[in-house]
Amino acid sequence: MITGEIKNKIDGIWTTLWTEGNTNPLTNIEQLTYLLFIKSLDESELRKENEAAFLGLEHKGIFSSIPDDFTDIQKKHWPKMRWTQFKQLPAEEMHQVMVTTIFPFIKSLGGKEDSAFSKYMKDASFLINKPATLQKVVTALDSILMEDRDTKGDIYEYLLSKLLTSGTNGQFRTPRHIINMMVELMKPTPEDIIIDPAMGSAGFLVSASEYLRKNHSDLFLVSGLKEHYHNTMFYGNDMDTTMLRIGAMNMMLHGVDAPNIDYRDSLSEDNNDVEKYSLVLANPPFKGSLDYESVSNDLLKVTKTKKTELLFLSLFLRILKPGGRSAVIVPDGVLFGTSNAHKAIRKEIIDNNKLEAVISMPSGVFRPYAGVSTGIMIFTKTGTGGTNNVWFYEMKADGYSLDDKRTSIEENDIEDIITRFHNLEGENERKRTEQSFFVPVDEIREQGYDLSINRYKEFVYEEIEYASPQEILKNINELEKKIQMGLKKLEEFIDANI
Repeated sequence: MITGEIKNKIDGIWTTLWTEGNTNPLTNIEQLTYLLFIKSLDESELRKENEAAFLGLEHKGIFSSIPDDFTDIQKKHWPKMRWTQFKQLPAEEMHQVMVTTIFPFIKSLGGKEDSAFSKYMKDASFLINKPATLQKVVTALDSILMEDRDTKGDIYEYLLSKLLTSGTNGQFRTPRHIINMMVELMKPTPEDIIIDPAMGSAGFLVSASEYLRKNHSDLFLVSGLKEHYHNTMFYGNDMDTTMLRIGAMNMMLHGVDAPNIDYRDSLSEDNNDVEKYSLVLANPPFKGSLDYESVSNDLLKVTKTKKTELLFLSLFLRILKPGGRSAVIVPDGVLFGTSNAHKAIRKEIIDNNKLEAVISMPSGVFRPYAGVSTGIMIFTKTGTGGTNNVWFYEMKADGYSLDDKRTSIEENDIEDIITRFHNLEGENERKRTEQSFFVPVDEIREQGYDLSINRYKEFVYEEIEYASPQEILKNINELEKKIQMGLKKLEEFIDANI
């Protein structure tokens, strides 16, 4: 978590941009992304140069030579490119160097056009138009110590949280604590190949990368696993180039060098991934509706529908390797919808694969943007069945109020969910009147593959005894007498003081 001082500085930067007239939070995050990237780039190069000097080795970095295609003015600006020099420039010169030289340079990242960041920078624009504003923002960012990866990541996460305070752009993230819970439930391993086919700001991928750093830090001592972590472990798709840029930067600031982030409609024929990944973590679009012609035919074979939330489940089954696992957020309608398409995808997961858990979440989790009730489905791709007893959990609280304010509260079921899921043998004796319990697969089939927890939960109704009508009337009469006596005393007091 960022400290109050750093938080105040970020809020100050935000206010500066807002005052200039940039009221779209996504645009502001994008502009700050570029400046954070420039700062991080220089810090990384300085570290490599110092290491090379200490070892007596030659270091040829991205600032070692001027690119051949630079213009005369860009060549003149070259010594001022690095953050250590750039931050000291006067406002007008700083803005000129940024617009004419630095920004074009980072758009291609010094010729490294295959990087996830530079790939989606081609159509980017630098939109801080006032030199004084740029200087204020640069000075403020420079005053924030960001030497370690955790601080950079926390700062970026705080910036992304600004999306939650504005719904004007239609972008909002899955709450971070829900993402972290899902990652804790799935326990990624150093050998996993992880994908989020609707990645947004890459929150699931970032959380998975941080889980591995925390719980499998020794992977960085093994060359093959370290290479896998940085280059072939993390995959993400999205159809919004702005979110791809932000997602790539988010991954970089959390220490993943080369995530595989692509502009792609995951549901289209263009996506030909089959049995490629071992773990899917996702919160796919809920309310989308597509034309059949635009959807991959093999997805429609499983469930013929135009609803994106159902098509994504079909996609996960296709792209997972046998034995691959998935934790996905779905609207409640997916769990109990009665259409043929809804039943077909649930039947496919239950009968031909292994459904392990359904976690029901309260409707306020995605407020203030959506009041829809959601659940988390956890399943493993087997292709041969394997569903036996399905674990249901009714989450009642996630640590925040369930209104639009989402203020912090003490009630929180998340730790209980994680603990119980990883100790399912202790759930066998749980009754259906409790928050979690098992349901046999045969019973689920008998109920038409309905996965709503309320279908199986048993409610205990306590008998409440009320007073007899005669006693109630007697009490009302006594109250009435007291009221009349009070009114009489009040009247006497007023008359005596007139």
